[in-house]
Amino acid sequence: MEPLAIVVPLREFSQSKTRLRRAGVTGVERLCAQWAQGVIVAGRPRPVYVACESVSIAQFAQSLGADVLLSDAHGLNEALQHAQSILSPRYETLVVAHGDLRHPGGLGNWEPPAAVTVVADHHGTGTNVLAVPTASGFHFAFGLDSARRHVHEANRLGLENRTIFTSAWAYDVDELDDLVP
Repeated sequence: MEPLAIVVPLREFSQSKTRLRRAGVTGVERLCAQWAQGVIVAGRPRPVYVACESVSIAQFAQSLGADVLLSDAHGLNEALQHAQSILSPRYETLVVAHGDLRHPGGLGNWEPPAAVTVVADHHGTGTNVLAVPTASGFHFAFGLDSARRHVHEANRLGLENRTIFTSAWAYDVDELDDLVP
């Protein structure tokens, strides 16, 4: 069994970042592709998988050397549960990294400091990077207040956990203000 793989969940770029589109940002699809490429490349030399439901995103990921976990999952959490079920026989730990991290550098060399490690967003409430042991039966809880909910899940399972509030990975892009470096 290999120690760790990185999973980058991606949705169709044309369907992503509605808040940026509503704010009048142009070229959102191109920006999404740039951010996703940065995260996928930063995941090396670890194995990188892209969890998606789109053939075009699968082709994009493969063009960057990532493996693809294509499914018909409904939503992020279901897609990640699917990825965990597929990858758990091969890897001890999965690191979920969102495809819109502004500064993903170092992702491929990162060693999570606890069995469950939550890297919170810059608001301290969301989860931008999450490490979980594959055999734990961990249930993903991305969405509103996910950092707290992921810690709650780790505690429910009796898993050592740590939340990191200060990290370059705390900055993802959801709102217009997030575009400012």
